Amino acid sequence: MVERIEDLNLPNAVIARLIKEALPDGSNVSKEARAAIAKAASVFAIFITSSSTALAHKQNHRTITAKDILQTLNELDFESFVPSLTQDLEVYRKMVKDKKESKANNKKDASTGDATASSSSAVVAVDSEEAA
Repeated sequence: MVERIEDLNLPNAVIARLIKEALPDGSNVSKEARAAIAKAASVFAIFITSSSTALAHKQNHRTITAKDILQTLNELDFESFVPSLTQDLEVYRKMVKDKKESKANNKKDASTGDATASSSSAVVAVDSEEAA
């Protein structure tokens, strides 16, 4: 599963960016404080994942869903996180849906463009034959 416990830590760059975005400009955080925040965030993520896994197994599910995470947060008295996470989840789902639709439209346009190009070249070929 995991070779070293450090493998479970969140990336330092991600933690540093989150800290920077959360604090006002000009604020500094020591290296030790960043390490402590990173460790706490990793432990929290593992704890929520473990609790959500247990919940999913109780419901005879093999896969943890967003619903399981939100329910776990409520059960563990982190219900104050749920509204903002629900909103972020909706934004994420809309973004994924829009990206999928855009990709499908681009694919459709490309295939329609190929057909149009083929028919245009066929018309040019017919016109050149008639001119000859």
